[in-house]
Amino acid sequence: MDSLDSGQKFSPRHDPEWESALQFLPATDSKPLEKKPGCRRKLWTGIGLVLAAAAISLLTGLLVWHYHLRSDVRVKKVYIGAMGIRDENFLPSYEDSNSLEFKHLASRVKKQLKLIYAKNSVLAKSFLDSTVQTFSEGTGGDDGVVAYYQSEFDVHISQQDSLDQAIESLTVVAESQKGRQGRLMLRPTDALSVNSVTSRAIDPRMTRTSLFERQLFNIHVREPGRIQSPGFPDSSYPPNVYLQWRLRADPGHRVRLDFHTLILEDDCQQDFIRIYDSLAPMENQVLTEQCGYPHDCLSFLSSGNVMLLTLVTSEDKNFPGFRANYSQTAATQQRMSGECGGTFSGEKGSFSSPFYPSNYPPKITCVWKIQVPVEKFVKVQFNKFFLGNNSNECPNDYVEVNGQRLCGSKPDSTVATSQSNTMTIKFNSDSSYVDQGFTAEYEAFVPTNPCPGRFQCTNNLCINNTLQCDGWDDCGDGSDEEKCICEATQMKCKNGRCKAKFWECNNVDDCGDNTDEEDCVKCQPGEFSCRNKRCIREKLVCDGKDDCLDGSDESRCEKSLVLQKCSQFTFRCRDGRCISKLNPECDYERDCDDGSDEEGCECGIRPYRSSRIVGGQVSRQGEFPWQVSLQSYGSGHVCGASVLSNRWLVTAAHCVQDNGPNKYSQADQWEALLGLHVQTQTNEWTVRRKVRRIIAHRDYDRVTYNNDIALMELDANVTLNQNIWPICLPSATHDFPAGQEAWITGWGATREGGQTSLILQKAEVRIINSTVCRNLMSDEVTDLMLCAGVLKGGVDACQGDSGGPLSVTSSGGRVFLAGLVSWGDGCGRRKKPGIYTRIPKYRQWIKENCGI
Repeated sequence: MDSLDSGQKFSPRHDPEWESALQFLPATDSKPLEKKPGCRRKLWTGIGLVLAAAAISLLTGLLVWHYHLRSDVRVKKVYIGAMGIRDENFLPSYEDSNSLEFKHLASRVKKQLKLIYAKNSVLAKSFLDSTVQTFSEGTGGDDGVVAYYQSEFDVHISQQDSLDQAIESLTVVAESQKGRQGRLMLRPTDALSVNSVTSRAIDPRMTRTSLFERQLFNIHVREPGRIQSPGFPDSSYPPNVYLQWRLRADPGHRVRLDFHTLILEDDCQQDFIRIYDSLAPMENQVLTEQCGYPHDCLSFLSSGNVMLLTLVTSEDKNFPGFRANYSQTAATQQRMSGECGGTFSGEKGSFSSPFYPSNYPPKITCVWKIQVPVEKFVKVQFNKFFLGNNSNECPNDYVEVNGQRLCGSKPDSTVATSQSNTMTIKFNSDSSYVDQGFTAEYEAFVPTNPCPGRFQCTNNLCINNTLQCDGWDDCGDGSDEEKCICEATQMKCKNGRCKAKFWECNNVDDCGDNTDEEDCVKCQPGEFSCRNKRCIREKLVCDGKDDCLDGSDESRCEKSLVLQKCSQFTFRCRDGRCISKLNPECDYERDCDDGSDEEGCECGIRPYRSSRIVGGQVSRQGEFPWQVSLQSYGSGHVCGASVLSNRWLVTAAHCVQDNGPNKYSQADQWEALLGLHVQTQTNEWTVRRKVRRIIAHRDYDRVTYNNDIALMELDANVTLNQNIWPICLPSATHDFPAGQEAWITGWGATREGGQTSLILQKAEVRIINSTVCRNLMSDEVTDLMLCAGVLKGGVDACQGDSGGPLSVTSSGGRVFLAGLVSWGDGCGRRKKPGIYTRIPKYRQWIKENCGI
């Protein structure tokens, strides 16, 4: 608060006691006093004028204070920069800031910077001092040595923008002087031959006054090793720290940094790491900034032989931190192996961005030249494509094909074709913010028959003829579903697509134009469809009354309703009363009067935010901390399971049935591995426990797979942490609607009949309508089962994933166990979803048998 505002404001006092004691003097004239109507109005007008004058005076004072008293307010600005020096050889002693060689060259750099700043009036009058932080070898071109420095300026508050512009213009000045032997000014006797100068303002988060601990670590990565945040993994990192790790490789090598674990606060304004393609935190050389629990590729390479890793933390919410492995790789390795450019002459082949699936390095250009027989053209199909942000001109990272640039994230199967027997593909990355890159395949084709024996999509993709007019967009542009003649088992959508008739009236827009949901027997316009199939007027929804008689008209309203009568769709509180809200448990809102909807909710949240899987992808360490590997002695991994508490697991009953010599029903045949990520590779988070007892559902049916659920009690408690954490159990009335996204995880086979996976896999699927599922699976699906998958095929659970979780994330962010991997017709087949044990049906059974 400004000093002029710090005093108390005057307000008239109203005191009844003071009024009653007040006495008026008698009038000198005995005639009654007359009340003149304008008198009081004039009085208040005068008071108003006085107050207005006071306000004007106050405003004038503030303006005078602002423009006069603050006229000499100045601020300190800090900039980080790099100076490229030619005609200098890098000496090992330059790595030691206490060596005479370091001090001598640093002194010359400081003099040179002072001369550079002297050429600019804005920089000259505000420059304070520069300090040289470190040196590195030049990364190419004419730079023999690179000096990293920090410059401080004292500038008037109104001149900050001018100072920023002047600093950034140094790069332009340096480049414009290259024709003059790299000299930026008249050379003094010991002047350096400067080839380039780049400066940028330092990230303000790194200059916070609250950062009381600053440390610097210098590491040579010639021998592989690892770095980690303080306290990792036993404790959280400390607050208010700014740490730097300077990584150096041998000349002619790149620094490689692979993150094993990264768990920070979700808010990058508080806690974050940054990686730089330099030894100083320069904004134009940031390779990545990460916080929270990122799922992207976290493997990075430098353009030269140096890299900088920084960690900044704030006061609150400290998390486990990170562990990363460092190493070095030859800078020319990818060129020698054909990973960066080359010439192809065969009719088929493949290529990818350098080091894929790791992030590609900065400042790299690769060119592939493809030449096929004269009578054929070339087609290139990009199967994976991740190149930074999408923009019209793609000025940063891009792939150039036929003179057209591609960037951003592209859908699978992006295709480009040539009009001749040659094609040139160029890949380019700039100096900052790298990405995973791309994979591509090329093939030669005859122009008159680009897809021999297959269907040609409008985007030039070729697909099997059997996929045409099957109701699925296999081309990616819908061209395989146009101008179709529907079969007897299909319906014709208004948009021309053919869909199976069993999709009609399932409350899902399968046609894409809602044709399949028209003319269905349902509620009339202006009516609301209750979950119990009743119809009520829409005006009655959220009116505070249970008009549907199942609470569904009040289930998505702002305020939950306590119902007079419970139904199969309503959540029952501990006191026996039911509420109308849909899925109220563990959503951070107390809906039951007794609070029972929010009890036992230390589950389903990764403690630190922010049958193998077919068609899946590798998960991150700790991404699914409820996943368990059940291993039989002598057989290794057999089934998956989920953590329910520090003592109990849940799996499928068919996993614990005797199978010939394998006595899987006996507890002493099993070992549970919790916190496991890679089979055969345990680490400090992996916990092994024997199984004390197994409780399989007594009504499990080996033929139908009904009641395919079992509980396992461990022989000793486990310590819950970020890698071992229970998943939430849904209530008996929890609704998992058709179309909801879900995740399947496991170490099972990657394809039907294939081998199990070493690394925990994950795949995204969707809950499928029960009526549709029964039609697809020949009515073998019961109400105790849940269907999920991708009906176009390619994504599914498989052998080895059995018993593992089908998990769904609620709107509140908690993860619930929707089902257990149970059975299926093959793995990943078209129109054959996976079948899961429906957990809400067994909520009471679980509670009765293990108390959870």
